[in-house]
Amino acid sequence: MDRMLYIGMSGAKQRMLALRSINNNLANATTTGFREDLNQFRSMPLYGPGHATRVYAMSERPGFNFAPGPLQHTGRDLDLAIDGEGWFAVQAEDGSEAYTRNGSLSIGPGGVLMSGAGRPLLGDNGPIALPPAESVTIGRDGIISIRPMGQSAQTLVEVGRLKLVNPPRAELMKGEDGLVRLRDGGFVTPDVNVRLRQGVLEGSNVNPVQAMVEMINVQRQYEMQVKMMKTAKENAEAAGSLLRLG
Repeated sequence: MDRMLYIGMSGAKQRMLALRSINNNLANATTTGFREDLNQFRSMPLYGPGHATRVYAMSERPGFNFAPGPLQHTGRDLDLAIDGEGWFAVQAEDGSEAYTRNGSLSIGPGGVLMSGAGRPLLGDNGPIALPPAESVTIGRDGIISIRPMGQSAQTLVEVGRLKLVNPPRAELMKGEDGLVRLRDGGFVTPDVNVRLRQGVLEGSNVNPVQAMVEMINVQRQYEMQVKMMKTAKENAEAAGSLLRLG
C-alpha cells in the first residue's frame, strides 16, 4: 500500500513543479527573445538500506527550445534581431558573462548600452558606453557607429562592436534569471559569422496554444495522482477493517 501512496504523492508533487514551468512559459509568450523551457518526467529508484524496491516520479528540465521566434519590424535603431544562430553577450547581475536573444536595446546611465532585461551589453573590451550622439547605427556585424552631436549626417564615428557569440547548443544551459550560460561557467570567443538585423525584434518562441494543451494535460495527470492517493487510503482502511474482523 505504501508503494502506491508514495508513487502517487511524488507524482503529484512533480506535476505541480511542471505546472510552474509551463505557467512561466505562458507568462513569457510575448517576451522578446524568450526561449521556451522544456519538461519531461521519468521514474527514479529510491535507494537506501536494502534493495531499491520503491520508485518515485521526477520532473526535470532537459533544456530549452532553440527554435527561432517570429520577427517583428519596429524601425527603431536600437531594436536588433540576430539573423539565424547566435547570441548577444551581456553582463549578468553577478558580473559573469551570459547570453540572450533579447535585442530591445536602450541607453542607460552614463551612456551604457543595455539589453531589454536591463543588463549591460558586452563588447570586445567589456560593457559598451556610448558618448552623446545624434543617432546610433549598428551594422550587421555588430559594429556600432554614431553621429556625434552637432555633426552632419555624413559624419559617422565607430565607437565599438557588440560581442556576438555562437557556442554549441550542447554546452548551453538556461538560468533562473532567463539568461543562457555555458555549463562550465566559462565564456565564449566572438563569432564573426553572426549577423544582425536592425529595426527588427525577435519574439518569444512559446506557442501559447500548445502550452495551454500541455498545462491541461499535466493538470489531469495531477488529478489522477491525487485519486491514486485516495484509492490507497481507501484500500488501507478496507484492509484494516478486515484485520479487525479477523
